[in-house]
Amino acid sequence: MTQPPTVPPPRTAIDRRAVLALAGGGLAYAGAAGAQPAEPATPLSDGQRFDAGQVVELARALAKKPYAAPAADLPDPFNNLTYEQYIGVRAQAPALLWAGEGRGFVVEPLHRGFVFTTPVALHAVEDGVVRRIAYDRNRFTFGKLKAPDEGRDLGFSGFRLYASFNGAAPADCAIFQGASFFRALAAGQSYGVTARALTLKPAEARGEEFPLFRAFWLERPGAGTGQIVIHALVDSESATAALRMTLRPGEATIVDVEATLCPRTSLEHVGIAGMTGAYLFGPTDHRNVDDARPAAHECDGLQIRNGWGEAIWRPVQNPETLQISAFLDQDPKGFGLVQRDRAYADYQDDVQRWERRPSLWVEPLGSWGPDVPQHGWGPGAVQLIEIPSESEVNENILAYWRPKDPVAKETAFSYRQFWCWAVPGAPPLAACTGTRVGKGASGKRRLFLVDFNGEAPFAEGADPGSLRLGLHAAPGSITRQSLYAYPERKTVRAVFELDPGNETASELRLVVKAGDKPVSETWLYRWTP
Repeated sequence: MTQPPTVPPPRTAIDRRAVLALAGGGLAYAGAAGAQPAEPATPLSDGQRFDAGQVVELARALAKKPYAAPAADLPDPFNNLTYEQYIGVRAQAPALLWAGEGRGFVVEPLHRGFVFTTPVALHAVEDGVVRRIAYDRNRFTFGKLKAPDEGRDLGFSGFRLYASFNGAAPADCAIFQGASFFRALAAGQSYGVTARALTLKPAEARGEEFPLFRAFWLERPGAGTGQIVIHALVDSESATAALRMTLRPGEATIVDVEATLCPRTSLEHVGIAGMTGAYLFGPTDHRNVDDARPAAHECDGLQIRNGWGEAIWRPVQNPETLQISAFLDQDPKGFGLVQRDRAYADYQDDVQRWERRPSLWVEPLGSWGPDVPQHGWGPGAVQLIEIPSESEVNENILAYWRPKDPVAKETAFSYRQFWCWAVPGAPPLAACTGTRVGKGASGKRRLFLVDFNGEAPFAEGADPGSLRLGLHAAPGSITRQSLYAYPERKTVRAVFELDPGNETASELRLVVKAGDKPVSETWLYRWTP
């Protein structure tokens, strides 16, 4: 196995988009202010025996107290850094955790500054004992900054994780920084979609609530195990949470998450397994964008496998007004923000390389609480929020699971994340590979071209001539429709025209059938002017 780095690998241009996305935009976070310590009082401090159950106890105890925001004050020059100045602040080799030990993982503590002002306590767990990772300014380089020589503990804003993928040279694997956000990568990918440990009140008029990571405990990985276990404490005005995350990097990087949620108040609008991504434009909405590229996005659709076995594809959009969609379900099998367009030609962007961004797919494993233990997640909805955006750095697409009933008592949810190139375990159905929208025959009518690709419509013994469309619009009407089958390309194209009349929105539903049997996933779309 290749040895982990003794110095951090250089950061890439993709980081600029990632950190700027946190500084502005519809789903952005810029840090909390206050005058409290960086970390709640904890029995899991330096020299203590580690017990994962105590992280849950910490969350419970913290939830019984009034919320106190951590101090986010920083001395000059760290309180007013530009992006360029911030990326010049780097940990030196002595600050890297487990470097040179051949464990397959190295941790780089990240300095506070720029938009990352909220302090986060970092701990290593080694031989069952907690060791607090202490701040030492002498273990950082500051570029052209004149850092103060005072011995003040400026603390950390999070950490970056490096891993060896398939024995290759160590490379970026994950980053935990900002609010309760984290990102991960599969082999060969660039950072894109962001996961959220906890989502509260998104897109509400009273304002979204951004929970914060307060502390991490990182278990030292065993050599050759190929996995690392990370524990986190999350705090917010309305709730606290304890997370246990087991991360396994590879061709698809898998993160198993066990999240225990401890409400301070009844949570009317809570999101589980939330994720955000940037979508500026694509084939469906290029007409209003003056851009030389054919597309710019890190996710092009929401994919769902619902509890009734239906496979759903919902292209995402950059709308002119805020759009909120709810896909009602019972015990969903999976959902995620997915990047299906994987060719360089789809974007023609030599800097962003959107085709390398990961898809993030979540499979629920279970939930439990003091009242009714469950094997699945029960009733609720996959919720999708699409926010107007004029910049590709804004993560304007948000998806999450919203339980049907308010969460008023301690409840745990477990799920598995796949940071991947393609969603695993796809059903044997033709997948939607393209959605195009243009001017219809007259008036407000809109013409749709929807392509599906796969073996199912052309399976042995199937008659492509018997294929038909299951197509519905509400409100509005379909004025014409056609189906074209191309066996040599394993492609079916649906062509139809929508007449919305005087309506300002129409929900469209389309599936390709052979007789009464679906042979494609279900395409859903919300048309707005």
